[in-house]
Amino acid sequence: MINLALIGQAIAASRAPSLHMMLGELHQLPVDYQLQVPEDSTAESFRAKLAEIQAKGFVGTNVTFPYKQIAIDSADEVNEAVRKVGASNTLLLKGGRVCAFNTDYTGFIRGYKGRLGALPAGQVLMIGAGGVGRAIGFALFDVGATELLVTDLSEESARSLVKALNEAGYQARYVATEDVPAAAAQVDGLVNCTPVGHHKTPGLPLEAKFIGGQKWAFDAVYTPMDTAFLVEAHRNGLEIVSGFDLFFYQGIDAFEIFTGIKVTDVMPVWHQFRETFNVTSELI
Repeated sequence: MINLALIGQAIAASRAPSLHMMLGELHQLPVDYQLQVPEDSTAESFRAKLAEIQAKGFVGTNVTFPYKQIAIDSADEVNEAVRKVGASNTLLLKGGRVCAFNTDYTGFIRGYKGRLGALPAGQVLMIGAGGVGRAIGFALFDVGATELLVTDLSEESARSLVKALNEAGYQARYVATEDVPAAAAQVDGLVNCTPVGHHKTPGLPLEAKFIGGQKWAFDAVYTPMDTAFLVEAHRNGLEIVSGFDLFFYQGIDAFEIFTGIKVTDVMPVWHQFRETFNVTSELI
């Protein structure tokens, strides 16, 4: 049995177990994927849970809120994406060692190219600079971003990401809340990396009147798949990349890391997963 896990808080509704166990079935592998919730949000509780699953022989674990940055401190090795982003969502447990990856980074790139092909991201406004925002921020420059404008309710978080991007040789700048409308009017792409639009926190991360005239939009939220933000973007003629794209491709990348098996024919998996688990969308 290949034992895998997801470590995080408030993860009861995660579809990750379903995706990984389906991938296991399709590749004739006995996969068991378990949700693991530490006692609290501290680094100590995360390390205790990681040590527990290591002792039980788990092959790997995904990591989600609030442990993506904490996870790095538990790693013996980190790959280039993790070094860039400063966070990890995928840990391979092998030979007593912990190897850290960031499949939010790679998954976004695959999802973007799957939807938009070779369209350069261009100048982008990103709302939200938390854990997933950092991964998407760096990944955007692998799909042709020329400059990233970053805004967040936490100015500190936004400025921290801008500083990291600039130090890595990319073009990025902070946008204050009052300057967001002007920024939205000039960019090629709009990115939402906040929880706004989730079924528990409905709404738009950007007023509807500022959505339009751009080329494309991405929403990290995927519950629901057709968020109000993506619906508005689609209504205004923007190409869209969904949070489900990110979820699906980061999961594929993680499965490949955990098992060493390349998932070569992705689209049949995509369609089967959506059909089996009633994942519906009017947009994609």
